[in-house]
Amino acid sequence: MRVATALDVHAFSAEPRPLMLACLEFAPTGGLAGHSDADVAAHAAADALLIASGIGELGTVFGTDRPEWAGASGAALLGEAVRLVLADDWHVANISIQIIGQKPRFAPRKIEAQDVMSRLVGAPVMIAATTTDHLGALGRVEGIGALATALLTR
Repeated sequence: MRVATALDVHAFSAEPRPLMLACLEFAPTGGLAGHSDADVAAHAAADALLIASGIGELGTVFGTDRPEWAGASGAALLGEAVRLVLADDWHVANISIQIIGQKPRFAPRKIEAQDVMSRLVGAPVMIAATTTDHLGALGRVEGIGALATALLTR
């Protein structure tokens, strides 16, 4: 078995773009800034998978120096991370994700997000969300963060 935890944080974009979170679109504008769609939940999950497998990390596998991943969806990054992990003879046992931010309100779409991400990963993905009670950059609604833990088996 191998386990890894990863953190991803993105600031809200000054440019209008969709808010993508846990492989779902939450709003047509008010999205996060990033090289890809900045889906912090999908990015943290992909990073945890890559780290646990020993393949690398999000920044080395899908970094900003890789123009083919510019504008990529979190679902595409997560799907490719799963493909790489499976190709390296690992099995994804499960992923747990904690989204951290004041907005958007995640609870109404939690089950939908878990279903979408679980199908994409081929294993259970459990998601929870919390706020920072208005403390720090995430509490001031400057961005959103996510922490993910992935468990792999051979």
